[in-house]
Amino acid sequence: MRRLTALAALAMAAMPAIALAAPGITGVWATGSEGGKVEIYRCGSALCGKIVDASRLRTNPDLRDVRNPDSSLRGRRLKGLVVLRNFRGGPSEWKGGPVYDPESGDGAATGYLTLRSDGKLEVKGCKAAIFCRTKVWSRAH
Repeated sequence: MRRLTALAALAMAAMPAIALAAPGITGVWATGSEGGKVEIYRCGSALCGKIVDASRLRTNPDLRDVRNPDSSLRGRRLKGLVVLRNFRGGPSEWKGGPVYDPESGDGAATGYLTLRSDGKLEVKGCKAAIFCRTKVWSRAH
């Protein structure tokens, strides 16, 4: 009986470590648009996201940020472009910004990431409290 109690206590003590090992939102996400994939990764004490793939990038890996409203930024390569910056929070909601959409050239100063119970990620960018746009991403396989 003591051995069973000790095993149960050991298993309970290990639970937080197992929870910490869960992937959270880091990893590669399919954006659902143009075959796009964004990798969310740790950048210091925050989370950031960069473009790692898209159907147009497979055809032309040297594509540039031509839709950017700032003409001085239009020469940036899309592959590796950071589109999410400085997100903090968790375990299911993060706030940060800026957020950038290279398909449209639109950016938002503030963003929200919400990990839904179905495992999908809501990515929301807001220019003002009432001017927001949300996309739903799925974990890439």
